[in-house]
Amino acid sequence: MVCTPAGGDKAAWIFRTLAPKSHFILTYSGKVVWITGASSGIGEALALAFAREGAILVLSARNAGRLDGVRAACEALGAQAIVYPLDLANNGEAERWVREVLDKTGRIDVLVNNAGRSQRARALETTRETDRELMEINFFGPVHLTKAVLPVMWEQGGGQIAVVTSIVGKFGFPLRSTYSAAKHGLHGFFESLQAELAGSPVRITIVVPGRVRTQVSVNAARGDGSAYGVMDAGQAQGIPAGVCARKIIRALKRGRKEILIGGRETWLVHIRRFVPALYRRIVQNVSPT
Repeated sequence: MVCTPAGGDKAAWIFRTLAPKSHFILTYSGKVVWITGASSGIGEALALAFAREGAILVLSARNAGRLDGVRAACEALGAQAIVYPLDLANNGEAERWVREVLDKTGRIDVLVNNAGRSQRARALETTRETDRELMEINFFGPVHLTKAVLPVMWEQGGGQIAVVTSIVGKFGFPLRSTYSAAKHGLHGFFESLQAELAGSPVRITIVVPGRVRTQVSVNAARGDGSAYGVMDAGQAQGIPAGVCARKIIRALKRGRKEILIGGRETWLVHIRRFVPALYRRIVQNVSPT
């Protein structure tokens, strides 16, 4: 038995049920792609990968100087690139950010919510102020920016939104309590959004990276909010950011709902699901760095 929604709006239900489930973009040539956290790591690698695709790039992060370097590298590949600095901790300004980007580009075809800050501190050593900052950057920032961009994509007839979460959005891990909580929250929000947008021309892709060779641990927050300043041994052995970026773009082109990217550490996702007791034993004994 198939049930239509309460209220009898059968026409809307039929549209959502029978309409194509994805708005595919087979080429990014000439498409406006907005990337947050574009000054380094996965974001920088994505900017260069989209530049090779011929995209028009909007590059955002807090470090304007670093963004200028990324822009120059993208332009050297023949792409157009605009620098638009922002701090996701100030996500109450998301609507203004969107208006200003639209003033420069006229449309937004792809939003990649990549910016974030990790954590390297025990829960009891992490101040409330640091907890809140991590939640603002890692959860409320992507959520508010996405909600500000969605009406634009709806009005222009479609678009794509990617959110880069983390493997610790799938399970808890030592020294990542608030960061993990924020990433778990992103999974709940964007999975719900996928269901709400089913049949619409806006597609959502959840990207779940494991260890990628970036400065994420160096820039991670200690309990007092200061930078951790150390490259984790595990992070240093992660996959190259360029490889991660190519996998993300391929997932977007294929209309993937979710993609898990990384090395052997990604096995923990499946172990957690099917053998939870073994997962707990591993996490209690593995080095969190």
